[in-house]
Order: sequence, then C-alpha cells, then structure tokens
Amino acid sequence: QVQLVESGGGLVQPGGSLTLFCELTGSSFSAYNLKWFRQAPGKERELVASLDLVGSSDYADSVKGRFSISKDRFTSTGKLQMDSLKPEDTATYYCSAVRGSRTFWGQGTQVTVSP
Repeated sequence: QVQLVESGGGLVQPGGSLTLFCELTGSSFSAYNLKWFRQAPGKERELVASLDLVGSSDYADSVKGRFSISKDRFTSTGKLQMDSLKPEDTATYYCSAVRGSRTFWGQGTQVTVSP
C-alpha cells in the first residue's frame, strides 16, 4: 500500500524559504513520478512542479526560478525547496506519486507566507 506524508510547512515571512518533504511508504521514488500541487482557499488545485523518472523537471510559471523539486530515487523522499516566497504562495501543498493511471496523494501541509 503506497502512502505519502508531507511535512515541512509553516509560517514564513515574504522573501523567506521553506523546504517541504514527501515521505513515501510501500514503494520508492525509483518507480514513481513526483508531483507537487497546491490549493489556496477558494481556488482550484494547481500543479506547481513535477519530476519524472528520467529526472526531467517542470514548473508552473509562477514559481520558476524560486522553487526546486527533487527526489531520492532509491529511498522514499521527495522534496520541494521554496525560496523567495510570496504571500500568493500561501496554500496547502500536496505531493503525489504517479505511475501510469495510478496516482497517490498525501494529506497536505500548510504553507503561509505573511509578514
């Protein structure tokens, strides 16, 4: 049974940094693409960053140059490094593990960017 648990969220001032972690149990990231999504109150869930099995990454325009996605293929840890945070980055962040038609989700971690 694949399960995901996010951690690392919190309150940070504008311009600050946070690192989010995604721990996968029941498998490893050598078999799954890693994606990070976020959802702000009253808004649709949006894809923030993705990392495929061959190491190619992609980012939403709103976070390019500020966020960095990574994973350890042989362990169970995915990461989202977030720098130069802005108030509009405030949201619940979710990681997902994707393979073919199967997608597993974590429960989310809250990120709040505020003075």
